[in-house]
Amino acid sequence: MDEYLPVVDAMDDTIDELEEALLSRSDSTALQQLMMMKRNTLRLRRAVTPQRDIMSRLSRGEYPKLVREDTVIYYRDIYDHLVRVEHFIESLRDLAEGTLNAYLSVVSNRLNEVMKVLAVAAAVFLPLTLISGIYGMNFRRNQFPGFNDPWGFAAVVVAMVAIAVGFLVYFRLRRWI
Repeated sequence: MDEYLPVVDAMDDTIDELEEALLSRSDSTALQQLMMMKRNTLRLRRAVTPQRDIMSRLSRGEYPKLVREDTVIYYRDIYDHLVRVEHFIESLRDLAEGTLNAYLSVVSNRLNEVMKVLAVAAAVFLPLTLISGIYGMNFRRNQFPGFNDPWGFAAVVVAMVAIAVGFLVYFRLRRWI
């Protein structure tokens, strides 16, 4: 029974290290180790819970032919250790779950930032693509405005640059970029 506490303490230290590693940098090996720690805490809990139930019954003196009156106190001590270990295991599981949730939140925030940048880029280039697509169609020169004007191409390019800059300024004022 006394060997459970050092194992639980080592698992606690490992989860703390994994939490620091996951929050400082995205590392798939640290994530795998964290998932392994969650599985190990579950396995340890599955091993401790039946032992705790058995020690509880033995420490209450339910089996007087099996447990002598003078040894019941030792079974109570073992039961107390098992209860403490079980509480530690539950807190480890909660800590691992919290670490995983924090990691997923950090990854989600990073993804949101990337998506915001991509959305801004798409919003800037969408009207420019529309304008260039319209002016790139096959029209006769006298049917479309600006084709016969010597400054028509320059005016369209200036309008496209103005639209792009306008969008970027608008996004900057809204603090989206």
